[in-house]
Amino acid sequence: MSEGGTSAELEPSWPADALEVGRIGDAWGVKGWVKVQPYSSDPQALFRSRRWFVQPPEDSVRRPAAAAGRYPMSLAIEQVRTHGDGVVALAHGIVDRGAAEALRGARLFVARSTFPAAGKDEYYWVDLIGLAVRNRQGEALGEVAGLLDTGPHSVLRVRLASADAAAGAESERLIPFVSAYVDDVDLAQRLITVDWGLDY
Repeated sequence: MSEGGTSAELEPSWPADALEVGRIGDAWGVKGWVKVQPYSSDPQALFRSRRWFVQPPEDSVRRPAAAAGRYPMSLAIEQVRTHGDGVVALAHGIVDRGAAEALRGARLFVARSTFPAAGKDEYYWVDLIGLAVRNRQGEALGEVAGLLDTGPHSVLRVRLASADAAAGAESERLIPFVSAYVDDVDLAQRLITVDWGLDY
């Protein structure tokens, strides 16, 4: 192998298990640092991974010429730390405020395999989305469409089956993700069992 490695080694391929974890808000300071708004209140995935993969913001899809060549495929992270309610980071090759400002709006992804292991009775939101939700009586309540962070705890957004929605029911149920209502989370079976009635 030659000194410095090949271009393929310098620019790794997009990981098959990439998950979006945040976005770059703006430049921070004058030395190339960027402000990052993480999607999680505990952004350990950003701290754990030293390679962040990049996609342009959604509005660039409508203006592809403006976004062409503006964003790198990935960033090699040299330093990252919390700052206020967000994160600031310094990436290799981003050396001044202008270069940092050019990354504004970039969507950040990391490989799921780099996430730290969740603790007992802890779950990543991404692992809960799409799971079926049933109550103790075995009645189907829908599937997890997303979660809300209310501060003290998270809330499951359970999308009803299309038949229920067609019958005039509300399109979503909101179920607090706390032990008082959640009996079991079985990731292998892709099922959450809750103490929740059909008419709640």
